[in-house]
Amino acid sequence: MGAQSFSQEEITAASERLKGASPQEILRWAVEQFHPRLTMATAFGAEGCCIIHMLAEIEPTVRLFNLDTGYQFAETLQMREKLRDRYGIDVEFVRPDTTVQQYEEEHGGPLYVIRSDQCCHDRKIVPLRRALVGYDAWISSIRKDQTQHRAQAGVVQWDRKFELVKVNPLLSWTKKEVWGFIAKHEVPYNPLHDQDYPSIGCWPCTRPVTNGQDERAGRWAGSVKKECGLHVVEVEGGSGI
Repeated sequence: MGAQSFSQEEITAASERLKGASPQEILRWAVEQFHPRLTMATAFGAEGCCIIHMLAEIEPTVRLFNLDTGYQFAETLQMREKLRDRYGIDVEFVRPDTTVQQYEEEHGGPLYVIRSDQCCHDRKIVPLRRALVGYDAWISSIRKDQTQHRAQAGVVQWDRKFELVKVNPLLSWTKKEVWGFIAKHEVPYNPLHDQDYPSIGCWPCTRPVTNGQDERAGRWAGSVKKECGLHVVEVEGGSGI
């Protein structure tokens, strides 16, 4: 069934029906409904690695990709090989049209310092929009307790920004559940998590956090920005809430 075949009522009903389901049950539903027009973007965070472990058992041919902005940590990029060695799954790198050098030359220097929203848009949102063409649904690894935007998400929702169905199998999980799953199943994870980086983005905009800080306090530290824009909920008319 294609994304456009789902009415808002059906999406809401599916979200309600799956609200108490396990992540594996939610993923099986997504595979049954949308595969092979189902995909997943992963930043190789702890949550994403949990989902990759689950998909390896449920349907390993789901297309997985990473938005390689050119600013990712070396440890993040190395996760591709670690996951391939463990699960035999190749994660595709989706890159912007310009290299970091070309991009910074075009703008007279790095934009992440003065216009971080534009940098995220150009090097994440635009490549993601292109990567989602031809797909009916995408999987995300967000948790509702991470940010106010993510708290508004449904297990299944219509993603107005990208015009397809979005499935959030880990929405109700806590950080403790994520790390419990990783420990139980020996899931590979980014070693930066052991160096006080609970949330890992691009290296210029990510800092380690101290005890007691919010897990996303290290993202765009010193600013109110906590999202790159991928998971900001849009309402009728296109405004973010």
